[in-house]
Amino acid sequence: MQEVYLILGMFLVTFSVRFLLFAVAGRVHFPLWLSQALGFVPPAVLTAIIVPAVLMPEGDIWFSWQNPWLLAAVFAFFVALIRKDLMTTIVAGMLAFMLLRFVLGL
Repeated sequence: MQEVYLILGMFLVTFSVRFLLFAVAGRVHFPLWLSQALGFVPPAVLTAIIVPAVLMPEGDIWFSWQNPWLLAAVFAFFVALIRKDLMTTIVAGMLAFMLLRFVLGL
């Protein structure tokens, strides 16, 4: 029964936060400096997720050219610089990782 209460509590918290944001959308206007600062949130969050996954895939820092996660990330970075297309970058990075990890056995 505690699991049901836990799930209901998580639902209420998640729903209330999202409902409040949608309820006040259009009525609240942020200052220009805050709107510009909020534009940096997605890259900061993605960086905080990706960097540990690339440099610490097994728990310890692994900064080596034998790290397939790091090599695939570097390859995806250069693909992103050249193509400037998110889907191409994702597919190229995943293909590079699969080639390095499963075909070459790194």
